[in-house]
Amino acid sequence: MGTVERTTVCVAGGGPAGMVLGLLLARAGVEVTVLEKHADFLRDFRGDTVHPTTLDLLDELGLGERFAALPQSRLDRIGFPVGEHGETLVVGDLRRLEGRVGHPYIAMVPQWDLLDLLADAGAAEPTFTLRMSTEVTGLRRDADGAVTGVTWRTADGAAGELAADLVVACDGRGSTARAEAGLEVVDFPCPMDAWWFRLPRRADEDAPALTPRIGEGRMAVVIPREGYFQVAYMTRKGEEAALRARGIEAFRADVAAIAPDLADRVDALESMDDVRFLSVRLDRLRRWHVPGLLCLGDAAHAMSPIGGVGINLAVQDAVAAATLLAEPLRDGTLTAADLDRVRRRRLWPTVAVQALQRVMHRGIVRPVLAGDAAKRSSTRGKGRRGGPPAPIRRLMAAFPPATIIPAYLIGVGLRPERAPAFARRAPEPVTADRG
Repeated sequence: MGTVERTTVCVAGGGPAGMVLGLLLARAGVEVTVLEKHADFLRDFRGDTVHPTTLDLLDELGLGERFAALPQSRLDRIGFPVGEHGETLVVGDLRRLEGRVGHPYIAMVPQWDLLDLLADAGAAEPTFTLRMSTEVTGLRRDADGAVTGVTWRTADGAAGELAADLVVACDGRGSTARAEAGLEVVDFPCPMDAWWFRLPRRADEDAPALTPRIGEGRMAVVIPREGYFQVAYMTRKGEEAALRARGIEAFRADVAAIAPDLADRVDALESMDDVRFLSVRLDRLRRWHVPGLLCLGDAAHAMSPIGGVGINLAVQDAVAAATLLAEPLRDGTLTAADLDRVRRRRLWPTVAVQALQRVMHRGIVRPVLAGDAAKRSSTRGKGRRGGPPAPIRRLMAAFPPATIIPAYLIGVGLRPERAPAFARRAPEPVTADRG
């Protein structure tokens, strides 16, 4: 296997949670090595929503100005198309968060741009190392079974070991580290799977609102991005083989039916290869750690795409972990109790958000995908198909300030975390060579 290298913290996975954790710990003076299996961050259809609390975090880290310079679109409302004339019923108004957050909107930025920004900031810290094309393949253990590091393999076939005081699994729902640790997973049923694709967006199409579309047995969320729309198209779980067998023409027709305003561009989908399939999961670990290993983000709790809150939760996990663990890691006094403090701090917001997602699955997604919502709405006059459930329409019509509730839950979340003092920096201005 070769020489065993050493670091204080090995972070498996260079996604938002892993990069934020690595940067924060490095700014505390902790030696951190982030292992990312891909050669770069350029992958389509990752979560690209940067929420108000994450935007505030970037400000606290001194990265807000550089982030603001990235190409991006901004969403300040969450709404449903209703009626026959393109009206939108706003159910979540992030503008009402003004004064509670520094940025009352969701920034839509390609995740690779955010990760490159964090990697660049990490490179300025002497204790931060990012190793691309390096996949974690297993765990090292001592005679008592405690995790003491990882084994790794590079894209060109080289392999080795990295010893560490702590391994943090930030490598997603398919985490190798989580699987090898044998941590028990609690699964919750999900009624849907998601198909991701992009369609052209004209320069004159202004879309400041996130607009779910509801049809008979189908549901879609159209996300405005710079130069195109990113679409999450949801179908009943288990339909993947049937939809692929029907082919791209039938898929285009289904999309055009649920989103008629996009019917003039569905031909941009040339084959089913242009559509990425995601098997939706909702789960969480009973315990997030074993001695020497901690799981965060999707590795600890896979979230439904409903509400688009998974990235925000993962980033908040990372901030909490850095805040609680920096000192014992620096002092060499880390214990299992320290690791459990992270779980205890982040558990209730995780449980609460997953509970809300399960309610939405039962009350909205499942009836829509069963065709029930469309049948009910079709009996109530024109213009109702594609709108939100009637109780939501009535609430928002009777009491518009209620739009702050979903705005807060999605944009801020439960128990938002602030950057620890050791990680805060003065704003870094944008320069020509750093973008």
